[in-house]
Amino acid sequence: MSVVNKGFHGRRTETVVELPPGQHLTTDFPVLQTGPTPHIDVERWRLTIRDEHGAVHKWTWAQFNELPSRPITVDIHCVTKWSKLNTRWRGVSLDTVLESVGTAAEFALVRCYGGYTTNIPVRDLRGERAWIVYEYDGMPLSAIHGGPARLLVPHLYFWKSAKWVRSIELRADDDPGFWESLGYHNYGDPWREQRYVGD
Repeated sequence: MSVVNKGFHGRRTETVVELPPGQHLTTDFPVLQTGPTPHIDVERWRLTIRDEHGAVHKWTWAQFNELPSRPITVDIHCVTKWSKLNTRWRGVSLDTVLESVGTAAEFALVRCYGGYTTNIPVRDLRGERAWIVYEYDGMPLSAIHGGPARLLVPHLYFWKSAKWVRSIELRADDDPGFWESLGYHNYGDPWREQRYVGD
């Protein structure tokens, strides 16, 4: 008599995915934004960083693409409660961009084509935790997802990963961005469910 019946195929293994509280998985890539999608010609695109003393550092698209880049695979978490795992990007670390700036500023205000802004502590832009990305899933980043380039700060809610990035102001004081001034949490840590003021 066989000790293994025909329906037995070994133990089932399940992958346990750890998500921030209140989040659910999605396989698509929802698009959420506050206004129309700007279409930026890369020949006219500029990235500007202004330090706390007013000094300006500027890159054209060609100059930015000469900076060392790398692939990044990260999970992203939206304040509207979806999470997408293992998203694949390519971009330039903010460590690389800030290297030539030499700042002691504690805060950053990110400005975008189209008028959107968000504020982030400078410490959250360092330590290989933030990038300016220009590819998604092996392709140039589409305008609907923030192309030609967007900020990627995956350890914070995705509204902090500002689309269509054009400048970063390094500041001694904190200045709330678009959603932050409308009642969203000033920091936005998904693991602490910091969605709104008071969370």
